[in-house]
Amino acid sequence: MFLELIGTVFAGIAAAGLFMLLNRVICGRLPRWAAPVAAGFAMIAMTISMEYSWYSRTIASLPEDVEVAETVEKKSLYQPWTYVVPYVNRFVAVDATSIKRHPDRPDQRIVDLYFFGRWSPLRKMPVAFDCAASRSAVLSSDTQFGSSGDIVNADWRDVGKDAEVLNAACKVS
Repeated sequence: MFLELIGTVFAGIAAAGLFMLLNRVICGRLPRWAAPVAAGFAMIAMTISMEYSWYSRTIASLPEDVEVAETVEKKSLYQPWTYVVPYVNRFVAVDATSIKRHPDRPDQRIVDLYFFGRWSPLRKMPVAFDCAASRSAVLSSDTQFGSSGDIVNADWRDVGKDAEVLNAACKVS
């Protein structure tokens, strides 16, 4: 966040500098107030650019085994352009290398989900998926496992067969 702030400030300084240079070349024919306005527009453009490019920059830095399962687009009243072109500000990724299965329960698996947010710290959560029953359960310290691989004390929730996270976790065999 700090580097983005520095980049935004430098974009404003660069725009103002270019504007003042242009004004000098054309012998001062531009109004004096136009340089700060150009700096302000450059800073706003830089901020918008950083918001829209965050998702693509973040997924480009993920390892190959981490797959984006679901995205959340943002629309905001104080950013009216987002109603025309919304941007992704949160997403959930599935770590394929973390998948664990029990031989007696082939339709169940435990997967690490990663929750990314634009201005939020990265969160990791182990989740159990029952691919046959289309349900999931967040694993906690209270969750126990039986000798035959069954999950005890889990709060199973139906997610539906079309849930993107379920499909991403269950497609890896």
